[in-house]
Amino acid sequence: MNTSAAPRLSTDRPGSWSTRLWAEITPTYDAIVGHPFLTGLTDGSLDPAAFAQYVAQDVHYLRAYARALAVVAAKAPTLGDTAMFTRHAAEIFDVELELHDELLPALGLSAQALDALPATPTTQAYTSYLLATAYDGSFADGLAAVLPCYWIYAEVGAELLSRGSTEPRYQRWIDSYGGEDFAATVGEVLAMADRTGPTLTAGQESVARAHFAAAARYEWMFFDAAHRRECWPL
Repeated sequence: MNTSAAPRLSTDRPGSWSTRLWAEITPTYDAIVGHPFLTGLTDGSLDPAAFAQYVAQDVHYLRAYARALAVVAAKAPTLGDTAMFTRHAAEIFDVELELHDELLPALGLSAQALDALPATPTTQAYTSYLLATAYDGSFADGLAAVLPCYWIYAEVGAELLSRGSTEPRYQRWIDSYGGEDFAATVGEVLAMADRTGPTLTAGQESVARAHFAAAARYEWMFFDAAHRRECWPL
């Protein structure tokens, strides 16, 4: 995967609907990049056990995220939009789970052990929210709910790539999200969002913005849950 520094997509669309969306979650994003899970990735201080839990939970998350993308694809307004989301759903298995195949053995995890690990409360809540929104909501609702995962990871990846990491396993993860290839994928979705936003009524747009903000908060919670080594209390 190309690891050249990617452009900051959050500053690349002045006056667009996506820029408005991002402005509303800026405090959430700032909390994410300042979270000790992410700062620990770059300075090497993150507990490998916390990173292992993150990777394991991310596999659970991505399986559900691929399904959510498929539902959003089915509701897309054009065949080209459907094809794009369908391709992205397939790439989760072709590209992102390949990363996990490399990281899991390095973290002492096997596929069998992973399957035995349940999704944590935060993982289950986040994925349930995405799937419910994609199934029950409009195309714009589903798009707004899945967009933070794309966009926040691209921004986080670009930020962490500029810092680097002393830990090879963490650097491998940073490289996968901080490069130009992933930024180009996210750029496709942002272009669609900027075509979609102006077509919404005030009420529809308000609902979509709320989904975008909620999913962004779940992104913070997902990193925090791994850092805390969250598990079911009972």
